[in-house]
Amino acid sequence: MAVREQAAIEAVVRAAGLTPRGAFHPLAEDGVPALGDGRPVGTLVLVGNAGGAMWAAFARARRDEPQPLDAWSRRVVDALAARLGAMPLFPFGGPPHHPFQRWARRAEAVHPSPLGALIHPDYGLWHAYRGALAFAEAIPLPPSDTRPSPCESCAERPCLAACPVGAFTAAGYDVGACAGHLRAPAGAECMNEGCLARRACPVGRSYTYSPEQMRFHMQAFLTARG
Repeated sequence: MAVREQAAIEAVVRAAGLTPRGAFHPLAEDGVPALGDGRPVGTLVLVGNAGGAMWAAFARARRDEPQPLDAWSRRVVDALAARLGAMPLFPFGGPPHHPFQRWARRAEAVHPSPLGALIHPDYGLWHAYRGALAFAEAIPLPPSDTRPSPCESCAERPCLAACPVGAFTAAGYDVGACAGHLRAPAGAECMNEGCLARRACPVGRSYTYSPEQMRFHMQAFLTARG
């Protein structure tokens, strides 16, 4: 089935358990690879998650395999691409790695947060990108969402003070301090309930991940660091 309207594409994406994450018409400087036949991409549609909707779909279909969320995402996005007549792209599996953060900022109103992750005006920090669908056609798109970062109006910045080991500073993110805390008994709350700094953000709290989803991501973070 070749679907060429954004609303119809988004309906198919939602039915697969993912959330449409905006779209844009790529420029040469966006680093979007050409299609398999050499043609340039006319429209890039990002897909991912916001809140826990994806988690339910993943939990039903996950397999006992390495990096199960990436593997599930690849199966789902590959199937979407085949159905919609698009080329699938992923934020994992490199190097080289596609510049998904750059693409995200072209596709929707996300901005760098004090924690380093992109923040969305509605979803806060509770979202991610699982893939993209590259179409040859320049599909008509609505005007860009130009809402400013919610961090601009957040004077208190509670996220920066919430980390028990001060892993987030003006100098950047201390990955070692964070991982060491999670491995220690004192890090049980962050490990089981989710990052305290992330949970301190007042934006998008209705999209907060479930404890099960948070534990999965925290364990994946530690596993990736040996």
